[in-house]
Amino acid sequence: MINSGKEWDHMDTKNINKEIDLHKQFAADLDIEVTKIADLLKAKNLAYGNSALEPLNVFSKLDAVESLLVRMDDKIARIRNRGIYDETEDTVDDLIGYLFLLKLALLKKGA
Repeated sequence: MINSGKEWDHMDTKNINKEIDLHKQFAADLDIEVTKIADLLKAKNLAYGNSALEPLNVFSKLDAVESLLVRMDDKIARIRNRGIYDETEDTVDDLIGYLFLLKLALLKKGA
């Protein structure tokens, strides 16, 4: 039997709808995870003050950018040494948070 073309149109619509659904799910999942990191950063900012972007410099004289890079090195070392699993998942969240903070520090610095 020769395809009239309607079946292909239906398949294309079905694939397009599937892609739209996948995109919507991705967007929703992304919003959830970004919000979790933002909430974590806001909570830590309340607890520690703005020390990530305005270091106290009691012992270290590093600026915010360099200080954040050191913290990120430490998190990456932990991941390298211990791996990524349920008990170290907070390390990944911390690293993502430090990347957000680095972005803010760079903006503040005018980079």
